[in-house]
Amino acid sequence: MRKLTLALGSSLILAAPLVQADIVGLGASVSYWDSDLSGDVASGGNSVDVNDELRMEDDGNANASIYLEHPVPLLPNVRLAYTLVQQSGDGSLSSNYGPFPAGSSVRSDLDLEQLDLTLYYEILDNWVNLDLGLTVRDFSGELLLQSGSAADRTEADAVLPLGYVAARFDLPLTGLAVGAEGNFISFDGDSMRDFNVYGQYNISLLQLRAGYRQLAVDYEDGSDAFDVKIDGPFISAGVAF
Repeated sequence: MRKLTLALGSSLILAAPLVQADIVGLGASVSYWDSDLSGDVASGGNSVDVNDELRMEDDGNANASIYLEHPVPLLPNVRLAYTLVQQSGDGSLSSNYGPFPAGSSVRSDLDLEQLDLTLYYEILDNWVNLDLGLTVRDFSGELLLQSGSAADRTEADAVLPLGYVAARFDLPLTGLAVGAEGNFISFDGDSMRDFNVYGQYNISLLQLRAGYRQLAVDYEDGSDAFDVKIDGPFISAGVAF
């Protein structure tokens, strides 16, 4: 993990002198993500399918971001982003899990939360926009199963460095743009990828987006493990100054 962080950091330092913003820019956005969940959660050698067994459905999610861009050479631009995905369901276990024997009817609640700090540089800034950077992600996942008076909690927490890339193509004189952005890491059997593709329309200071986002997590924390994928369409509204 340390080698990956150093390699990404070195690449950013080399890229820093290439470009810089001409003026200070500030923006913020909020979005709604209509996400579906699939995959497995494991604890103590046993695993459960969050879709087929737990029958989870979207309970709601929160997504927001804010960024600051500036003309100071060598110093990176800054972006903060927050994501919270909550799913719940009522299902039946096909095998033993924690204190629950196979066949148990369980109530389940899954929370996945992440806070991102991204430091990035603008490599291109015209009708083609390209940003490269490093994201530090504070990730936490929790699955709570309940049946009668019995309960079991599976948890994973980590602070991870991820590569960051964002590209956008502006269609001249239309206010329309298409783009994609993503974070990624793979290390020692664990991996995480988080990307989205979108179409954007600008009206003065207002930015409207619609697209598709996928978050895939394969992470072990001791005897607990999350191997899940969350994906679906999203819409967002933001302002840029």
